Amino acid sequence: MASTSESEVREGLEGVVVTRTRLSRVDGEAGELVIAGSRVENLAGTVPFEAVCARLWQRPSVDLGPMRLQAFSRLGGLGGALEAPEPMDALRASVAQLPSKSTPDEVTAAVAVFAAAWQRRREGKAPIAPEPGFSHAADLLRMLRGEPASQPLVRGLDTYLSTVVDHGLNASTFTARVIASTGSDLVSAVVGAIGALKGPLHGGAPGPVLDMLEAVGAPERAEAWLGAELAAGRRIMGMGHRIYRVRDPRAAVLESAVERLEAAGVHTARLRLARAVERAATEVLAVRHPERALKVNVEFYTAVLLDVVGIPRTLFTSVFAAGRVAGWCAHFEEQQRTGRLIRPDSLYVGPLP
Repeated sequence: MASTSESEVREGLEGVVVTRTRLSRVDGEAGELVIAGSRVENLAGTVPFEAVCARLWQRPSVDLGPMRLQAFSRLGGLGGALEAPEPMDALRASVAQLPSKSTPDEVTAAVAVFAAAWQRRREGKAPIAPEPGFSHAADLLRMLRGEPASQPLVRGLDTYLSTVVDHGLNASTFTARVIASTGSDLVSAVVGAIGALKGPLHGGAPGPVLDMLEAVGAPERAEAWLGAELAAGRRIMGMGHRIYRVRDPRAAVLESAVERLEAAGVHTARLRLARAVERAATEVLAVRHPERALKVNVEFYTAVLLDVVGIPRTLFTSVFAAGRVAGWCAHFEEQQRTGRLIRPDSLYVGPLP
């Protein structure tokens, strides 16, 4: 094999195409996300999450209800996994105990059940058994709240799960595909993906977006507050993305979901503030970093939407995993069909003998 030159090294695999996929396409220049043949704005909020799973898994239909009951029956055998103080640690340890022959349905259902059970325990309450007749989004909210949520809230969460279900070869999805390429099992791939998602550079910062909005307090304070943050060398939460050079299309989908909640009479006090902060942040960052395209990303309106539907901010990343896990499972299956071990090269820069 020919040696690799310094000029051929792509740190972070930037711009390197490593596989073909029918699952999703991300166009960072145009600001377009296609999932299983549909633009995300035509999919999320229109097609139920279970139907999105069916498209990704190439099935006529998917019913996650019985699988949620099965996952709930495993809670007693998880040992101390759900006692972990951090939700993603608990989720990783819990999913790792699923049988290695688990199917995408079983793993996807389990992530939601385990996340809800951890949150209930954190609040000193008993986990709530699933209701298999409910939709996945409706049951996740019910398992968290202890009672059924209104239809507008259910639709809001369902929209979110479908919006984040897949997004090209991001770090967690690529991790799942690398593990799949070795011939390992689905559970191992999802556990690895959870580990990648746990990292702050990938798992994102929806929670700190709420902290930022609370600190700004009012729309008229946005520009001054953001300017002070940048002057202090701190980054603005929810702005900028590794791929998108324009506004993240998922942000628009989630912003619209909050609008629908507002129209349905749900109290959404942060929407006006969030829009003001986005406008001010876009302007301030354009002046400070004219060489970089720093537009709003999915985390920004994720924070607003999940807060409105009643997801505790401690659980934001776990609920992201509850949506993205369906994509991980689809990539696992697709990678296994190719049968090719992922094994990139590296450039040795150490001493020579």
